Amino acid sequence: MILNKFRSKLKSTFAYLVLIAFSMPIFLGFWWLINTTFSTRTEGLKSLGWTLGNWSFLWKSPFGLNFPSIWLVTLNTFILAMIMTIIVVFVSSMSAYALSRMKFAGRKGFLSATLILHAFPSVTLLIPIYFILSWITKIPIIGKGLPFIGGFGFNTIGGVALVMVAFQLPFGIWIMKGFFDNISWDMERSALIDGASRFQVWWKILMPNIKPGIAALSIFAFISAWNAYLIPFTFTIGRAGKSTVLSVYLQNFMSDSVMTNWNMVAAVGLFQLIPVLIFFLFTQEALLNIYGGGAKGGA
Repeated sequence: MILNKFRSKLKSTFAYLVLIAFSMPIFLGFWWLINTTFSTRTEGLKSLGWTLGNWSFLWKSPFGLNFPSIWLVTLNTFILAMIMTIIVVFVSSMSAYALSRMKFAGRKGFLSATLILHAFPSVTLLIPIYFILSWITKIPIIGKGLPFIGGFGFNTIGGVALVMVAFQLPFGIWIMKGFFDNISWDMERSALIDGASRFQVWWKILMPNIKPGIAALSIFAFISAWNAYLIPFTFTIGRAGKSTVLSVYLQNFMSDSVMTNWNMVAAVGLFQLIPVLIFFLFTQEALLNIYGGGAKGGA
């Protein structure tokens, strides 16, 4: 009995040591990042002097008055992430419900098409997307003229969000379909017999039962939008524009003609990382549930 307890404790201790050993490079990387943001210079993991100057971008623009402040850029990034999260979750859940619960012509073909669309890398579609956004820009008010987002045309936050939503929807539909597939038909049939409409069944019966799926997809959509670079960089004019997001703003610190202040780059990178870390800490359990819901269910 004692020997079995000792073996069990030895196994758990060994497992923890292996976990710590494999996690150590990640911890060291984060320590270097934090250490660098408060240092004038570093030598490996050692600071050669402490300073708060690397965080001066919080109260003044390091590029002059013509550049937007970090807080406006952060607001743009937050608006982009929220628009993408709300639209992706709403549209994906409605589409996934129809694909999971209803039989109609072309259903399997549509599912296959969503996979094919998700397989396209965004870089291959940049030119046609540019022409579409340029056409939308010419539409009064909708193209350019809406508050906060600017509109849905070229060089607007709404336009960037529209493109990113289109790329994220196929993934969202497949994820949400997996969660709907795992819900018993009994609740839905009972509600339909009692006179509920399809919309009421979706909203009042099924949606409350797939909260882990909603949370997981929200996290993926939010993080994708928050860290996006290629699409915001391509479809907004200039790195100092009013529609700039954090990932594009960060590139201003890097130049071929001026020495890069890598300590400030690390500080801006850490600043960008903080909301994502907070978001993940409070939602990591829901994020892990995506594998329980998305791995099952068939077409």
